[in-house]
Amino acid sequence: VQHERLHIKHRGHEAMHAEMVLILIATLVVAQIVLVQWKQRHHRSYNLVTLVQMWVVPLYFTIKLYWWRFLSMWGMFSVITSYIIFRATRKPLSCRTPRMVYKWFLLIYKLSYAVGVLGYLAIMFTMFGFNVFFRIKAEDSMDVGVIMLFYGLYYGVMGRDFAEICSDYMASTIGYYNKGGMPSRSLSGGICAVCGQRILVEVEEEGFIEDTFQLSCGHIFHEFCIRGWCIVGKKQTCPYCNEKVDLKRMMNNPWEKTHVLYGQLLDWLRYLVAWQPIIIGIVHGINFSLGLE
Repeated sequence: VQHERLHIKHRGHEAMHAEMVLILIATLVVAQIVLVQWKQRHHRSYNLVTLVQMWVVPLYFTIKLYWWRFLSMWGMFSVITSYIIFRATRKPLSCRTPRMVYKWFLLIYKLSYAVGVLGYLAIMFTMFGFNVFFRIKAEDSMDVGVIMLFYGLYYGVMGRDFAEICSDYMASTIGYYNKGGMPSRSLSGGICAVCGQRILVEVEEEGFIEDTFQLSCGHIFHEFCIRGWCIVGKKQTCPYCNEKVDLKRMMNNPWEKTHVLYGQLLDWLRYLVAWQPIIIGIVHGINFSLGLE
């Protein structure tokens, strides 16, 4: 009966509905072109606006819906990350700051990856009915899976964006990296161009805490530094000579290659969460201004 009432209500609106679909498609196409051009021409402002949206919008819904668990996690992440950003933007830059920054964001990246995978497995666990064998309610196991998946993806996106900002500030301060051309400082042998500190472990040796990594261009770096620079900080060039980095050669085993795919998923999620609601809101505003139901 309700379905029939819906048809009666919208009878004769077929042309109007077709017009609304065309408006939606046109808006999506135009928005995509604008966002791509903005990202290519003004990459820094695009990332900054997107990051602010990703950071503030969940806070609004958290306070409105009383999600205190997420608010506490968000607050702890924000406090520590704010301190990390503060240290990364100081001049002169402390010799310990770059490694501290990359270690923190590499930790966030790995934790978000692990939590996201566990959340996905929990969802699959529930969908295939395995929760029955452990006498777990489907609602409870599904809630846990969705929450863990959201936490992993959200903090993964936030960590990568903040890491990119810190990478730019620290690299410009240290002077071994210049995005537009030649670096302002000459790199001497045995120095890591990411953090500016001496490398104590040879490339062929196995380090106790971390190894030394050599890119195809011949420059060597601390393992934590170059992984944080390329995988987390989203820089796919050598920190000194700007030569293209082959991320696949940086992975020691096939399992680690999933980290690159995970990073690409986070980039797609950023567009979905930050910009899709705005685009849909614009579509509704156009429909309302034209009197379309």
